[in-house]
Amino acid sequence: MTLLVDTSVWSLAFRRDGPTSSPEVLTLRAAIDGGDAIVTTGLVLQELLQGFAGPRARKDIVQRFAALPLLVPDRQDYIDAADIRNVCRRAGIQIGTIDALLGQLCIRHELTLLTTDADFTLAARHCPLRVWSPAL
Repeated sequence: MTLLVDTSVWSLAFRRDGPTSSPEVLTLRAAIDGGDAIVTTGLVLQELLQGFAGPRARKDIVQRFAALPLLVPDRQDYIDAADIRNVCRRAGIQIGTIDALLGQLCIRHELTLLTTDADFTLAARHCPLRVWSPAL
């Protein structure tokens, strides 16, 4: 299983105010330790850099992410992400523009999304998005 790790999980993993025992962070650590495939996208990197202050945090994040393959959305990804967002909206689910694009990248590349954001689980009921759960 190849993972695309959402900003929500990376944020928890990078916190310096103590270790977290969330299942998602433990899964991320196990994937890293086990050499499992983890990919990212520029959107996640940008969100992380915007959320952490200071040059030391910036340098640490940039260095760690340099080792990860970077997915770059193409024109069709944006079109398909809009479709995901519209389908979800008609179903009463509010999913953000960036989240819809992350979901689309997972669908196109057959990735499992590792996230703490419950909106993705709701969205997955209306599109072929695979969201990690402890049962996987």
